[in-house]
Amino acid sequence: MALRAHRSLLVAALLSGVASAGAQPISAYRGPCDASAAVALDADHFVVGEDERNALHVYRRGQDQAVGTVPLSRFLGTRADGESDIEGAALIGSRIYWITSHGRDSHGKSFQSRRRIFATDIVPGSSPTVTPVGSPYAGLLRDIKDAPELKPYRLGKAAKRAAEAEGGFNIEGLAATPDGQLLIGLRNPVPQGRALLIPLRNPAGVVQGERARLGSPIELDLGQRGIRSIDLVGSSYLISAGPPADVGTFAVYRWSGRTGEAAVTINGVDLKDLRPEALFAIPQTASVQLLSDDGGLQVEGVECKKLSPARQTFRSLTFTP
Repeated sequence: MALRAHRSLLVAALLSGVASAGAQPISAYRGPCDASAAVALDADHFVVGEDERNALHVYRRGQDQAVGTVPLSRFLGTRADGESDIEGAALIGSRIYWITSHGRDSHGKSFQSRRRIFATDIVPGSSPTVTPVGSPYAGLLRDIKDAPELKPYRLGKAAKRAAEAEGGFNIEGLAATPDGQLLIGLRNPVPQGRALLIPLRNPAGVVQGERARLGSPIELDLGQRGIRSIDLVGSSYLISAGPPADVGTFAVYRWSGRTGEAAVTINGVDLKDLRPEALFAIPQTASVQLLSDDGGLQVEGVECKKLSPARQTFRSLTFTP
């Protein structure tokens, strides 16, 4: 079958769901299947990180092919140690901070390549892109283990388990705070069924080699779910929440950002079978764009992430919360 026909079948399969009223139809973008982190570069462009290859991809909204790719293996120093497993991104000014899972693989094997915080600066223009800055930081897991505020959660013990195992350790969310700090969102563990956010006080210093200064953790009730993505949208946060393992339901929540206040489910967003792992505000609009990690989606009997790169696609849903 010709490549164009393959692509047509793939897009048709991915678009089989429909969005709820008030949301735009689900759209598909070619490139990686597993879009796991993203940030808007301007009102028309966004950059996507994935958890299979060490690269960032720039897209123009509504155009299915990437308009640019930024390779990262050399910068991250991970060529000999496998994928970095990029899972979260947050924008502070014109700088984007990225974080990897810091978790073990499904067999419980540890990889140094999955332990990175790094930064890129936006290069504006008619076709914007990003460029790496500073140095990747590989000491966050050590800092988490050493932080007195986090000792009761026994995250060092969790980090010895597979990322999706019960009580394992897996980072998937990253968000900016209004005062220029970051919140690190954990998919796993979910102690007593509550999701964890860990404040990172000095992101600019971390990518210059400083040890991470961590604050007191914040617990959120997300219906037994962990954090898959979190973004500061206006004066509050939107959170995509999903199961700590691979089976369960997803939901979108709004949280004020104030410790002790509950997160509230946003109704009316029909996710269908989307697995939203990236969520970000679209500048100059009231809308939010959500990207689905479709690595495990079956396309003609084959998992999307096992297709050739030319046939891989992830889905996107835009809505107004």
